[in-house]
Amino acid sequence: MNIREALAKRILVIDGAMGTMIQRHKLTEEDYRGERFKNWHSDVKGNNDLLCITQPDIIIGIHKLYLEAGADIVETNTFSSTVIAMADYDMQSLAYELNVAAAKCARTAADAYTAKDTSKPRFVAGAIGPLNKTLSLSPDVNNPGFRAVSFDEVVNAYYEQVGGLVDGGVDVLLVETIFDTLNAKAAIFAIKKYFRDKGIPELPVMISGTITDASGRTLSGQTLEAFYTSVMHANPLSVGLNCALGAAEMRSHIEELSQIASCYTSAYPNAGLPNAMGEYDEQPHETAHFIEEWAKEGFVNIVGGCCGTTPDHIKHIAQNVLHLQPRVLPVLETAL
Repeated sequence: MNIREALAKRILVIDGAMGTMIQRHKLTEEDYRGERFKNWHSDVKGNNDLLCITQPDIIIGIHKLYLEAGADIVETNTFSSTVIAMADYDMQSLAYELNVAAAKCARTAADAYTAKDTSKPRFVAGAIGPLNKTLSLSPDVNNPGFRAVSFDEVVNAYYEQVGGLVDGGVDVLLVETIFDTLNAKAAIFAIKKYFRDKGIPELPVMISGTITDASGRTLSGQTLEAFYTSVMHANPLSVGLNCALGAAEMRSHIEELSQIASCYTSAYPNAGLPNAMGEYDEQPHETAHFIEEWAKEGFVNIVGGCCGTTPDHIKHIAQNVLHLQPRVLPVLETAL
């Protein structure tokens, strides 16, 4: 059963936060470095993607916790695995290797759980993050026309990432946490170009944007409908929202998206809004209650959690939507 067939039958559950779970391990600089990078010339603590190479068992273990909780889809630990983002650690040369290693970690865990119950296949989503540089906004308030990166540079970075994820064995590509649609367009272009260049069938693409505040807009200023219109040329498997907001704040946007999307819809909110210490207090049953209501209203096809969510959040979400029907795709009118 492929992911399209599974989506036609039920609501699928995507995993929760990777960073939240990594923090629980209280890893040191030496843990991040491992043996291979013990003499690296700059600090690497905080480079969570590097753990796919230096501490793969930890990453596989986190994937397994989410799968045990009921996740159908696990995301690769590759949010920053591009030459652009890895420049922060002077590890640009590792970008491709990081993606391959991360995909293999997720693949190992997913295959183990599929083998346990072949009637419930588990899928690996290759996570493609938004980058730490934006194409739509200037980092210099005194020079609005300045850009820290070019469109071609972003495309090339994503192209390499896509290659690593595909070679590592992912089932779907997930362009996520999109706050700048032009960055997302570069990712989409890179994906299309990669499969065209290789002459192989395209993998399904999931697209997930981020509404940053109560204005209902992305950071680069688009409304939800404008964002959706901007990415639909990719013919995505799903379009959805993640991050920035908790489920309570995200609800109206998910309802709107469910009414305009011709593809499947996804939603994986944070565990509420962060407190004064930057931590998330929303309890698993609270998050699950919100998402259960979305499912009952017919808003969603894929649900899960983002920042602050844990396997316990995913367990409650999975249980609460288990017997609920997925959103029905609209019947598109054809021109006469």
